[in-house]
Amino acid sequence: MPARHFLTLNDLTTDELFLLLDHASKLKRDWRQRVARNSLKNRVLAMIFEKSSTRTRVSFEAGMTQLGGAALFLSPRDTQLGRGEPVEDSSRVISSMVDAVMIRTFDHQLVERFAAMSRAPVINALTDDYHPCQLLADMQTYREHRGSIRGATVTWVGDGNNMCNSYINAAEQFDFNLRIACPEGYEPSTERLTAAGRRVRVIHDPAEAVRGSNLLVTDVWASMGQEDEQKTRAKRFADYQISPSLVALADPDALFMHCLPAHRGEEISEDMLEHRSSVVWDEAENRLHAQKALLEFLILGQLD
Repeated sequence: MPARHFLTLNDLTTDELFLLLDHASKLKRDWRQRVARNSLKNRVLAMIFEKSSTRTRVSFEAGMTQLGGAALFLSPRDTQLGRGEPVEDSSRVISSMVDAVMIRTFDHQLVERFAAMSRAPVINALTDDYHPCQLLADMQTYREHRGSIRGATVTWVGDGNNMCNSYINAAEQFDFNLRIACPEGYEPSTERLTAAGRRVRVIHDPAEAVRGSNLLVTDVWASMGQEDEQKTRAKRFADYQISPSLVALADPDALFMHCLPAHRGEEISEDMLEHRSSVVWDEAENRLHAQKALLEFLILGQLD
């Protein structure tokens, strides 16, 4: 049977995503009660990093250890991928030796090319186009704090980047309405917005976009690889900072999320991570548990 991959949220069905989130919360409860689990004993995850990370590396490596398996950290200096070997050749070799492959890189097509030749499941741990693993953690966090997100209003404030693209996918999969507040010229692609239909709206006024919203989400204004645009973006996005005054326009029970790392004083005010609406630290921890559930699903082909 061909390997199942997780390159975007759309690689799983809605039912599979809900089952995965249920399982993630169960794994979280078991972990906190120190229940030992060896479901992935003798299994190996290869972790290919072309982009650096804190949460991605720690969560995947710790997750494999907690499930009884092992993880291999591979930077461009550690593999022939960094020396010009074709992606397809590396995929054939690496996937013949491990049980799953996690890739964090710039070009989304690299992940697609690797997955096309891989015998093992491939997980997109972030590309310039999508960040589906973060969305699993975000959806798990919302469910644990507020229940079903179906029918809710979510407002994305900031750049139409990889996180925003994955929120567009999530709006369809989890059946919520998405408002995107961004400066003109920084919207997601027209193709993605057209495909999303009426479920997703771009509203350039952040105050209007967050009004009555159940969840506010943001990310840094300049993503990795866009550092040379930092000054320009800081000016263009100056009115798009999430602060307590902006949150006050949302639903009284609204939650605030950020995938981290955060730049206090830029996309968020200095006090926003500690605001009463913030569930950022739960969101960060849930990367661990959502990805453990994902690893079990892809490697074992089932959720126990």
